[in-house]
Amino acid sequence: MLTKRIIPCLDIKNGRTVKGVNFVDLRDAGDPVALVIKYAETGADELVFLDISATEERRKTLIPLVREVAKAINIPFTVGGGISSVEDVQLLLQNGADKVSINSAAVKNPDLINELAAAFGSQCIVVAIDAKQIDGIWKVHLVGGKVPTELNLFDWAKEVEQRGAGEILFTSMDNDGTKNGFANDALAQLSTTVNIPIIASGGAGNKLHFADAFLKGKADAALAASVFHFQEIEIPELKMYLKNQSISIRL
Repeated sequence: MLTKRIIPCLDIKNGRTVKGVNFVDLRDAGDPVALVIKYAETGADELVFLDISATEERRKTLIPLVREVAKAINIPFTVGGGISSVEDVQLLLQNGADKVSINSAAVKNPDLINELAAAFGSQCIVVAIDAKQIDGIWKVHLVGGKVPTELNLFDWAKEVEQRGAGEILFTSMDNDGTKNGFANDALAQLSTTVNIPIIASGGAGNKLHFADAFLKGKADAALAASVFHFQEIEIPELKMYLKNQSISIRL
């Protein structure tokens, strides 16, 4: 059985780590380099680094910060934000990223997934999907959750797998920042819809929520931000708790 992964996520705006609720009301959460060093040292399995305003502001991810983060850690590191071409990905990988995450650009140009998978291999292409329920149907949203689409979450997930994505990072906008738990029903449905790993995002508030994401949601990894940034949950304690729930985890 593959071990489940714990992934701190750093949302970056103007060079600082920030965290909001339901994708708005951002507050400062600290220096990203200091945070990633701490997470790498305390047992995080991977890190995700999202330049959250890059797409909206139509600029590229902060390459110098990516380079600095990559130098500071020795665990896999995914970068997202403003990525829209093979050249963008080439630059990020050259500067130390292990994987890239694409979201809005993939919806606007689905062939980009095929191009990136062909150029760099599926293993380093993560498609992030932000979705919320509208009239009971999970709809995909773009540009940091600001732009709704008519795309159905599960149909889109199936398509990105077919196009060559190696992993899906699913964020429930309804759960994001609420600390009420992950969207486990949607996660479980996703896990039966596709055969690639699913990273659960949005809603972590306590250790039980992580266990539920793995046991009920069938997620392969669980991602969180504020509970780690503000020391509400320490990763070593979380991992020991999960191990005690008979969840396969790397200590």
